[in-house]
Amino acid sequence: MISNLKMIRKIFVLDTSVILYDHNAIMNFEEHDVAIPIPVLEELDEFKKGSDIKNFEAREFIRLLDKKAQKKKLTDWISLNGEKRGKFRVIMATPGLNVDATEIYGKGKKDHSILNAALFLQEKQPDRPVILVTKDINLRLKAKGLDIHAEDYLTGRVKESNNRFSGRSEHSKFSEKDLQVLFEQKNLNFNSKKISNLKLESNLFYILKSSKKSALAFFNGGSNNMELVEKSNYYGIQPRNSEQAFALHAIMNPSIRLVTLTGVAGTGKTLLALAGSLEQRRDFKQIYLARPIVPLSNRDIGFLPGDAEQKINPYMQPLWDNLKFIKNQFGERDRNYKQIEEMVANEKILVTPLAYIRGRSLSNVIFIVDEAQNLTPHEIKTIITRAGENSKFIFTGDVHQIDTPYLDEQSNGLSYIVDRLRGQSIYAHVTLEKGERSGLANLANDLL
Repeated sequence: MISNLKMIRKIFVLDTSVILYDHNAIMNFEEHDVAIPIPVLEELDEFKKGSDIKNFEAREFIRLLDKKAQKKKLTDWISLNGEKRGKFRVIMATPGLNVDATEIYGKGKKDHSILNAALFLQEKQPDRPVILVTKDINLRLKAKGLDIHAEDYLTGRVKESNNRFSGRSEHSKFSEKDLQVLFEQKNLNFNSKKISNLKLESNLFYILKSSKKSALAFFNGGSNNMELVEKSNYYGIQPRNSEQAFALHAIMNPSIRLVTLTGVAGTGKTLLALAGSLEQRRDFKQIYLARPIVPLSNRDIGFLPGDAEQKINPYMQPLWDNLKFIKNQFGERDRNYKQIEEMVANEKILVTPLAYIRGRSLSNVIFIVDEAQNLTPHEIKTIITRAGENSKFIFTGDVHQIDTPYLDEQSNGLSYIVDRLRGQSIYAHVTLEKGERSGLANLANDLL
């Protein structure tokens, strides 16, 4: 993981944030050894109760540690998995330190005791590199202040790139004749030898331009056809630009079972997902709407008054706002207006916390996950593995607007699935860039 250190067995000291991100983290350091400070186990004990993903991660790590240790002492180095893996141990007391983090940064914080565990190993084993691994940026800075090598946990992190996958491509020298066939027949059996500059990719959207015309298209890798994408109205919502047309095409395509939509606020991600889902209401038994509950203050959801449903409603309000916007495209006496109200009353449309889906099999549903950039890769995987027969999942979010403290543009779950699933036959992605909410919202996105 660290190229500038000699290729000798290192000791990685794990912080609680790494384990809550990935309970299998201890197994991902190849032949190197892993140390767990006792304050980490104490913090995990506080996290083990509950139904959130972080509670599951805490419980699974504790079970994994117990299984690996068996009857051995945790203070001894214990083999993780034979000769190809390193060893692990728990760091208990750290007496006699030449440099004490609690004296420098203050007593009473577990983070400072975790720093002491790294300092203890540095002093006891000066011939081996000791690296603190944490997703807490502030803790990494404090570690560097004590001359402790610190780094982020890189497993599940996508490579940083200035050219993020947008799900679309533009070609400006498309044949006038082929473009006419595409308009007339709605699809064109495509031979890649015709246009050498056009890079074909399964489930990629294209803006095709000739000298006189242009068309929106989708390349179906299974049939080798370029399909015409039209700006169709779905449940009162008309796409306002090519990106929105691509997004609705992906949502409405029955062969696409997983869709990701990314973009800044106001580009229409959630609205399009909901409109497309409502249009397909006859093909699925239910439409699930969910989003991570990330309080924008230090107060937990438990501080809010009321029962569980009343507590989560403030966090789910943006989903209801989008549903209300679609409903208001019709008059109160209109059939579509009444249909939405009936679907909500009969729980055909259901807003639910993500924590409630663990262990379930979701068949014959469309599942929309809003603000998916606030999920870890493991949380995303947990949700997708709930997919049963005839289910469709739509993830929306803005990877530049992350509210979870230990995630960033490269390590969040939404970026992870876009990176890992690109080119798969049942997956499509669209990045929306043009804001359509209002001129004021666009001004804020551009200048503030």
